[in-house]
Amino acid sequence: MKRLTAGAAALALAAGAACAETPKPQRAAPTLDCTPAGPLVRLSHAPEASGLAVSRRSPGHLWVINDSGGPVLFAVDTNGTRVGHVVLESADLVDWEALASGPCGGGHCLYVGDIGDNGARRRHVTVYRVPEPDPSDASAPATAFHAAYPDGAHDAETLLIAPDGTLHILTKGSTGPVALYRFPRDLVEGVTMRLERVGEPMSEGRPPRAGRITDGAVSPDGTSVLLRSRTALTQLDAATFFTGIWDDARTMGLQDLNEPQGEAVAFGGGHTVYLAGEGGGAGAPGTLVTLTCRE
Repeated sequence: MKRLTAGAAALALAAGAACAETPKPQRAAPTLDCTPAGPLVRLSHAPEASGLAVSRRSPGHLWVINDSGGPVLFAVDTNGTRVGHVVLESADLVDWEALASGPCGGGHCLYVGDIGDNGARRRHVTVYRVPEPDPSDASAPATAFHAAYPDGAHDAETLLIAPDGTLHILTKGSTGPVALYRFPRDLVEGVTMRLERVGEPMSEGRPPRAGRITDGAVSPDGTSVLLRSRTALTQLDAATFFTGIWDDARTMGLQDLNEPQGEAVAFGGGHTVYLAGEGGGAGAPGTLVTLTCRE
């Protein structure tokens, strides 16, 4: 597999954008081969769908969040039909932008990233952890973990869990370079933890608008990372990615999916990938797309 420089990997995420917006990459990125497994479906309860995770407790179900409104997890089937909603107790919603699933205490937890910061003004961001509920539950207790960047505030929409269980935030690129930040291995309540930047930034300065990263996901086997922008999906090797090395990337454009505003990505079982997005404004339903990807 060809190796990309950090700059080329960043440009890969802008694949298919207008020429006026996207500089030409120095070399072509290897292709990621994914095709729709069905039509785009609507998420009527999630007009501002910003985060997506596959349920480990309830096979065939997904969890989705909105970036505003109440602190609610929505459970849906793969046709986008709501099968439940769970209110997170003791949780606030400033700007929920990411959702991830990972191990905790011998089971599985959902991690909600309240990490959006369009103006780069927040003194700290918050991640809520909740043992994955049943879709029929009315509410579930959430634990809050606060953290601050070592180099000032950043806007971010991507929360990733490394194979060793460590949380990471990848910044979006709208308020500065795209960069990876790591939480302390052991999360601590009641304090503001200090994040650590991992490696060098993925981009020099802010990337083109079409290449700004709106979400990411780690494969169930821990070998791959998917990052998405509004217009592209890029796969990277997890072992190198979590050391801050941006190479071994494969990419594909997403324009043909006709998402009004693509936002989220999640790995399913086998070769399945799910994409979710906002409805585009005025309360329009969010969207869900299922992809089948080849090796």
